[in-house]
Amino acid sequence: MKRIFTIFLGLLFPLLCRGDAPPNVVFILSDDQGWGDYGFMGHEVVQTPNLDKLASQSWLFENGYVVSPLCRPSLASMVSGLHPHQHGVVGNDVSPARKGARYTEDRPVVEAFHQHPGLIRFLVDRGYLAFQCGKWWEGSWKDGGFTHGMTHGNPLKGGRHGDVGLTIGRQGMAPIEAFMDTAQKEEKPFFLWYAPFLPHTPHNPPADLLKKYEGKDLSEDTANYFAMCEWFDATCGELIGSLDRRGIRENTLIVYVCDNGWLAAPDSKITLPEGWWPSYAPKSKGSPYELGIRTPIFFFFPGKIEPKREKSLASSLDLFPTIVSLCGFEVPGELPGVDLTRNSRDQVIGAAYSIHNMTPGKPFETLQYSWLRKGDWKFLRRHEGIDSTRYLTVHDWDRVPVQLFDLGSDPDEATNVADRNPELVETFHENLDQMFPNPTTQP
Repeated sequence: MKRIFTIFLGLLFPLLCRGDAPPNVVFILSDDQGWGDYGFMGHEVVQTPNLDKLASQSWLFENGYVVSPLCRPSLASMVSGLHPHQHGVVGNDVSPARKGARYTEDRPVVEAFHQHPGLIRFLVDRGYLAFQCGKWWEGSWKDGGFTHGMTHGNPLKGGRHGDVGLTIGRQGMAPIEAFMDTAQKEEKPFFLWYAPFLPHTPHNPPADLLKKYEGKDLSEDTANYFAMCEWFDATCGELIGSLDRRGIRENTLIVYVCDNGWLAAPDSKITLPEGWWPSYAPKSKGSPYELGIRTPIFFFFPGKIEPKREKSLASSLDLFPTIVSLCGFEVPGELPGVDLTRNSRDQVIGAAYSIHNMTPGKPFETLQYSWLRKGDWKFLRRHEGIDSTRYLTVHDWDRVPVQLFDLGSDPDEATNVADRNPELVETFHENLDQMFPNPTTQP
């Protein structure tokens, strides 16, 4: 115990010498939300007043991206700071995704993932309390290195992607209030993982919110989804109010990101492919198009970060190093992301894999796309990964081997200009080959 206390003081000493108390960190993560479905991103119908105000006081990256368009690998990359093929979680389930066998098949993936240190363990090792609530796939909160939490993660008891933790927000914020009280009582900085099951399906918003979107020439699906976006925003307002009541917002770093995109099926910009069944539109969740991977990312830290809007690129891999840097710690050198307070990036890279089947130890076996964005250019490369599930339709309708879009003039990615830019295509192939050297692209 004496040795542990000595290590802790050694880690904290540089901060204390500068007169800086380590900030609290509140990590806000929405679930299945389109990148433009916020007031602060210019949406004319969706109302998000709490996030609008917070974003106006923050360092906002309008062109943020997640490295996977699917919740589990996306979250795993935020925690670990690694690409899905590096941490091993490329889909939602081990193939075949059989409920009775899920524990024995999935547990080795969870244990292998937690061999990577990750953001939570990094902060806990430096004296933070850490609370998990909401979406969480990798076992229990204890597995994840949190000191407190809600998710038990036992598949034999219905544990998957958050279980009891998914009640946060939808059924109130009391567990968060209790955790903040504990952290204040113990006089310790805290990390809060707030990943409510919002605006994710089921789209069952409170009646008073739904009324605001009915009668606005919207489909029923879209009205319900927009109301869910506002419900999520309302819970964020409650969370910010909790910080204010305790007088701790001024020393709290608040980070916002969404796990992946969404577009209601009735709003699809293309004809729904034959056999299409999901409630979301093609080219959104699960896909490498903008509506699947783009998200606003912002950092709020009063007195430490100047509010501004950035057109430059940011990746979800940048969250780990940037948070660590803003907390006053040295950034681990082995992370592929960048500390946005010190560096900018000229391109982002990611991949999309089969949704409900992955092969442990062989991440590229289910690769469906690799992609990059550089400037206004967006490059997609189709792969032939195995998909043994009904979610095959999310990818199978799109068989074009190579696509290049100029997002400046074609934000909907409607016109493939790969044939007109062979040199760019060759360069982007080379860039992706450095990250994904094993797969063979479709001829």
